[in-house]
Amino acid sequence: MSLLRSVIESMFTPRLVKIYGNSPLQVERVYEPNLFEKWSDQIINSIYMLWKLGLYGSPLLVGYFYRKGYLTSDYFITLTKFVTSIGVILVVSFCVRGFGRSTNSVYQKFLKTLKDADTDLTPSNKQALSRYEFDFYAWPAEYTWFNMDGIAKKARRNIVRPVSHRNAFQLISSVPCHIIGYLSIHTFGIRMIYPGSLGILQMILGPVLLQGRTKLIESYKGVRSKLKTKENNSIDTMFIDRRNETENGNTLVVCCEGNAGFYEIGVMGTPIEAGYSVLGWNHPGFACSTGKPYPVQEHNAIDIVMQFAINKLGFKKENIILFGWSIGGYTATWAAMNYPDIKAVVLDATFDDILPLAVSHMPQSMESIVKLAIREYVNLNIAEQLLTYPGPVLIIRRTEDEVICLEEGILSSNRGNNLLIKLFKYRYPLIMNDAQLKILQEYFSYTGPKQDDFYRISGVNSDLCRSLLESYISENSKSYPMRIGEDMDDNQKTQMVLYLARKYMKDYKSTHCTPLPRDMFQAPWDINIVENDFVLT
Repeated sequence: MSLLRSVIESMFTPRLVKIYGNSPLQVERVYEPNLFEKWSDQIINSIYMLWKLGLYGSPLLVGYFYRKGYLTSDYFITLTKFVTSIGVILVVSFCVRGFGRSTNSVYQKFLKTLKDADTDLTPSNKQALSRYEFDFYAWPAEYTWFNMDGIAKKARRNIVRPVSHRNAFQLISSVPCHIIGYLSIHTFGIRMIYPGSLGILQMILGPVLLQGRTKLIESYKGVRSKLKTKENNSIDTMFIDRRNETENGNTLVVCCEGNAGFYEIGVMGTPIEAGYSVLGWNHPGFACSTGKPYPVQEHNAIDIVMQFAINKLGFKKENIILFGWSIGGYTATWAAMNYPDIKAVVLDATFDDILPLAVSHMPQSMESIVKLAIREYVNLNIAEQLLTYPGPVLIIRRTEDEVICLEEGILSSNRGNNLLIKLFKYRYPLIMNDAQLKILQEYFSYTGPKQDDFYRISGVNSDLCRSLLESYISENSKSYPMRIGEDMDDNQKTQMVLYLARKYMKDYKSTHCTPLPRDMFQAPWDINIVENDFVLT
């Protein structure tokens, strides 16, 4: 009777992939299923893949069979028999898989560990469970939105679009565009913006993601956790703890990946090599995280990650740096807007607003629909969110970026330039006149020695700029927007704009997806520590 119970329990339990070693001396080993589990698993997975292919291809198949005249009563009888046969094979396969797993001592030991962790996720049970690599859906949630206290659940800040005043005719005539925009975003649009959510891409990258996750766990003692968001999405996270181990270990870097980035093979490597504690996470719908990367779900995902970092991992807000790469700048700046006391924000290869990029990649005839769809449903306006954050910011510009430049090979069309310009217009409005804007745009068109020459020819006196900033802060405050520049002439304003541009933005000679070297991950310049050009390595 106990064998029968064990077989039934093991039918629908998670797939075990590998077992990690207890120490650096014990290497990980791949889990070896017995023949019963191996072959039954292959049959179940094959039937599942056929079902998915049939489901996605059903409109084409139905049309094909209809044109061939196959949709007759005899056809449906044959189809019913076929489905019944598949069902019988599937039931038998589940039974055989249950038997195979119930007779495998290694799997049963894993199953007991999983049950213990499900019952009570104590540190010891979590450590024991972390030795196993298995289907993430079965991983017990360690931190959930529903368990947060009232203060942590307070309403979050969001950028609200101004209400447009339109007459009845304009409202009615725009309904078709709204319908097309909604359907576009909620079918192929969100997948075009976030290709990492495509199942086919994740299936191709599966072995690579597993290899990357293994490296984080075995080489850096990474700890995996499942978080539950407000809408009950599961967010897969990886934490590398360097506290009391390295010079930068007491600072946590929360990494926000790009639109096809995963923490397993993403930007975590840069702050890890620089000696920081690091927390990575995958967007909703990416790899083992559930949901879809719509803005609201993205907000709730980074929100639960931040709450986990503060309340569970024990990091103070002032010891947290948000690191966003590419479209990850959206979640990074949203978190900065709602957690303004964090230490700093670092944005790598990030743009100011997704709309110009979306319009440039779509046919001109669809421009009006693209604008409506983006603004209504995926308004990823990074600049608007960044303006609300009062702390230090570093923008890293890729000088050969082929993704966020509106014109390929034209550095002045890099949307990172626009991000910094918008930030300066808010933070230092009195020194950002038309003349200074033109000079700044020309400065952005150069890089390397040419940019250095332009900076020198412009006669920037760094000591004077530093002195003016220190005097202003001592007499007023550090709060933004600053009123510095009221008594400056055009030459002084130009010097100040270029001085600040060199402090806020660093150039990296690379394309969009090249991994950022650790020496580029700098401590953002803080206006209270004007001479802080120290590179954290």
